[in-house]
Amino acid sequence: MDLPGFALYLMVLVTLLGTHLGSCMGHEHSSRSFIAWEDMRWEDQWRRLRLDDGHNVSQVIIVNKDGRGDSNTVQGAVDLVPDHNSKRVKILIPPGIYREKVYVPSNKPYISFIGNPNSETVITWNDKASNKDANGREMGTRNSASVTVASDYFCATGITFENTIVANGGRGMQSVALRIFGDKAMFYKVRFVGAQDTLLDQEGTHYFYHCFIQGTVDFIFGNGRSLYEDCILHSTAKRSGAIAASKRDSEDDNTGFSFVNCTVNGTGRIYLGRAWGRYSRAIYSYCNISDIIRPPGWSEWGDSSKRQTAVFAEYQCIGRGANLKGRASWAKSFSHEEARPFLDRDFIDGNQWLRL
Repeated sequence: MDLPGFALYLMVLVTLLGTHLGSCMGHEHSSRSFIAWEDMRWEDQWRRLRLDDGHNVSQVIIVNKDGRGDSNTVQGAVDLVPDHNSKRVKILIPPGIYREKVYVPSNKPYISFIGNPNSETVITWNDKASNKDANGREMGTRNSASVTVASDYFCATGITFENTIVANGGRGMQSVALRIFGDKAMFYKVRFVGAQDTLLDQEGTHYFYHCFIQGTVDFIFGNGRSLYEDCILHSTAKRSGAIAASKRDSEDDNTGFSFVNCTVNGTGRIYLGRAWGRYSRAIYSYCNISDIIRPPGWSEWGDSSKRQTAVFAEYQCIGRGANLKGRASWAKSFSHEEARPFLDRDFIDGNQWLRL
């Protein structure tokens, strides 16, 4: 091979190797299929890091009502994230009340909502299930949500999700503060404030850590597989109510709610859970439960056949509401071996997508 030919050969070889290595590196760094503390850190200097995909959008997007940020609204910030983004995008939301309805679509994963840890950031709206949509039809419970998250690897910290409808049961009064049906989501030091049906944990695996969840009736409901750890479950029921309503409908469906080391307090006379689905599953372990719990603890929701299929259990809980005397005969008091699968992040396969 002559010298010019050899030089051309080397150029082609280097180009091919560079393309291959760039592709590999891009694959390695383009998306992290896990959530880490870094993904929820407030950027004190509000530094902007450009995405490497040709879009003029920051990895850090700032919401600011006075026009000094990238968007005046939270929804506007979500809209700035490019479709099918492959990198973590932090949306910084300074203290204040943001009166808007927000939707995070499924084609925008790896988004963080981050509030300043030293102040309060509230995203609030006031729809209820009986409200009419643009076509004059009732919007239903799901569409009443103030904030809906359909994307995967979403996380939030320092945010209050709120629905201001006040209700203690009744047709059409369901009013969701947050609806989550994206997979692998984490909420840390987040507040969910509402009344009937506050948190629609619809589907997917989720981790709620050091959160505050307030409501009256079924204020945590859906068919998610979720771990609630070190959370406060606060009832504002005036009379009756319930905390958890799991929609699990099959014995083979590995879903349900596990509450570990949580505090249950507030007002009313409520149930720990109601059997929305035939195989509804909710477990309370190491929880401190106040005396607002009705002695039976659990409700089959008017269908006695669910007593044979629902998995409602308590393990080593304390407090006046944890007295098992008077509990429904079909409820379970777990042994350690029975409780063990629900006691930590293994319940949500956290070792696969959490790096905390």
